[in-house]
Amino acid sequence: MKLGQYRIKQSGSQRLALSLAEGMIDLAGLARAVEHAGGSAEGWLLNVTEVREVINRGAEAADQINGLVAEARARRIASDPSLSLSLETIEFLPPVYPGKILAIGRNYVDHAIEGGSAPPAAPLVFNKLSNSLNAHEAPVVLPAISAQVDYEAELAVVIGRTAKNVGATRALDYVLGYTALNDVSSRDFQFAESQWQRGKSCDTFAPMGPQIVTTDQIPDPHKLGIKLTLNGQVMQDSNTDQLIFGVPELIEYLSQTMTLEPGDVIATGTPAGVGFARKPQVFLKPGDKMEVLIDGIGGLGNKVVAAGQGELTADPNTLMMRSKQ
Repeated sequence: MKLGQYRIKQSGSQRLALSLAEGMIDLAGLARAVEHAGGSAEGWLLNVTEVREVINRGAEAADQINGLVAEARARRIASDPSLSLSLETIEFLPPVYPGKILAIGRNYVDHAIEGGSAPPAAPLVFNKLSNSLNAHEAPVVLPAISAQVDYEAELAVVIGRTAKNVGATRALDYVLGYTALNDVSSRDFQFAESQWQRGKSCDTFAPMGPQIVTTDQIPDPHKLGIKLTLNGQVMQDSNTDQLIFGVPELIEYLSQTMTLEPGDVIATGTPAGVGFARKPQVFLKPGDKMEVLIDGIGGLGNKVVAAGQGELTADPNTLMMRSKQ
């Protein structure tokens, strides 16, 4: 399945959409349409608006959604254009609202080398705070006091079950799916301090999306092409088979000391090609357009804007900073 969260521009209401061959379909609307046509749908699907509602129902949720889609197709409902969400009428939201965003540094050999460091002997863990959460097609705002903001394409893991002391051999059983994340980083903040927190957690610095692709469609997360383009030019181009610590090892390592909760996100690291390591260096500027592209997941695109271009406010409904433009 491919699941995404969206807001209807006109009403401000949130939707959970399922990406099908027929288009991007409002899941709750599809369930109501099936019932209206004389079919049946699980009661929770009639009003579902968040990915977390799917996560909380566990493995049965996928079976119930797949059953709904099969019935909708049999009744020729899935192709009803009134159920499709058009890009002109929606605003993308983060595909999940994570309790925590855990990120891994220097997890590709080539990236560690380009940064002048030896590959780490154990995962290098930091976190991005909730104020950094951002969405596909939303602006990334450059802090007024930073002159060295960089991009980082990353595969993100979305946890689907509570994980504590989970061994690597069972770790993938605890994953809901995968999405793309751009670990936007203020290098002048990051390298001036012993901790990376401030440079990694500026407002809007964790764009994620556009959707979650569940594990049934990505059985092996270590065979995915990953790249980032800046204004159409390829800056990063690698494959997740180059990860030093793979997804199972990361889940095992992290769950030894902290409980991973459903909806938590692990950003697995970025490959070579980041701006600070280039000669000459490349840092983001207003007007730039970044796109993270990962096989099987799609493209996560974001514009870059200067500080003050749109008022940033905390949105309690999405746990993200929103730009009023």
